[in-house]
Amino acid sequence: MNVIPRDAYVRRLIDRKHNGLVKIVTGIRRCGKSYLLFTLFKQHLLDTGVPEDHIIGIALDDRANRELRDPDVCDRYVRSRMIDDGQYYVMLDEVQYIAGFEDVLNGFLHLPHVDVYVTGSNSRFLSSDIITEFRGRGDQIRVHPLSFAEYHDAVDGDWEDDWNDYSTFGGLPLVLAQPDEQSKIAYLSRLLDEIYLRDIIERNGIRNEAGFSELVDVIASAIGSLTNPGRLANTFASAGRLKLSQPTIIKYLGYLEEAFLVERASRYDIKGRRHIGALSKYYFEDIGLRNARLNFRQQEETHIMENAIYNELRLRGYAVDVGIVDIPQAGGGYKNVEVDFVANLGSKRYYVQSAFALPDADKRAQEVRPLLGIGDSFKKIVVVGGNKRPSRDEHGIVTMGLKQFLLNSDSLDL
Repeated sequence: MNVIPRDAYVRRLIDRKHNGLVKIVTGIRRCGKSYLLFTLFKQHLLDTGVPEDHIIGIALDDRANRELRDPDVCDRYVRSRMIDDGQYYVMLDEVQYIAGFEDVLNGFLHLPHVDVYVTGSNSRFLSSDIITEFRGRGDQIRVHPLSFAEYHDAVDGDWEDDWNDYSTFGGLPLVLAQPDEQSKIAYLSRLLDEIYLRDIIERNGIRNEAGFSELVDVIASAIGSLTNPGRLANTFASAGRLKLSQPTIIKYLGYLEEAFLVERASRYDIKGRRHIGALSKYYFEDIGLRNARLNFRQQEETHIMENAIYNELRLRGYAVDVGIVDIPQAGGGYKNVEVDFVANLGSKRYYVQSAFALPDADKRAQEVRPLLGIGDSFKKIVVVGGNKRPSRDEHGIVTMGLKQFLLNSDSLDL
């Protein structure tokens, strides 16, 4: 497998050097956190003149380092490696192996000329509220699976072939190391069942494993569909599934979000400028894991493309909501219509529609109708399947192909 540089994440680490905080590299398991820190970022430090003996790296999941899982032993060891007044970089991989690691890390922050970086891969460490463990002294770098651009660069194949593979097997880096499709299927299925879901079950003491498993099936089958715990509870009741109460469903969905396996996009009233809490959409952090959950049976191109666009917006740093806008009806009154994504980053905002195909004028009118009803000056974009050069209509709405959107990091500004 070719080296995947992951430059955007390396730059984020570089930008945070010497900021006085613990750099906490988080993200879904097997997305490349350890490789990012111990290979790519370490190489940056070496290239900029940092002596190798001033980089103190410990892989705590290595049996050879098991004694360093004792917090006092680890603390003494790291301090003993600092033999002069130069700048030191401490990197701890799988830091959750240290009991009470929060105190150890906070202690390192009191040392002069020490920069601290950690990763972790169990469900507790991956919890989205891990920053609170460091009492405001942590700086999180969220790592995602490979973007399609990273995947395409690594494979260096025809973009359509690469997209077909990516939309089936996702972007976990080790998928690229598998020799054939059967190996990829087996890897993803094993990873989902034995690592991700088992971690969630054990960490949270879930007793109703069958019900939890069925909920994961339902969410995987319904990516891109508006839902809420009430609707999901009704789905279980009406379909003769195992019964799950709304409070239980809320807890289980929270567990999936905390482990970064899925993300929730809330509804946002664009004209009213407020979130509407009734319904949300759920998207999988990795499309391959979603497909593995369904045994690669449901390969709906429209929903998978929508999930991929959502993931791309998130890894570019945008907060993403599902937009709702009221448009007037010919017979009077108003109708709620949906804008797939409202993407916000600071003062920037983009409205993005995902449309796998626009075969005729009627279909295009259907897709742009919600955008025309917004009424503000923020950029409005329709992403269609395939390879289409960006074009702008008389209303200023930009239409571009999925290839252009995913492979150009500046595609929102084309």
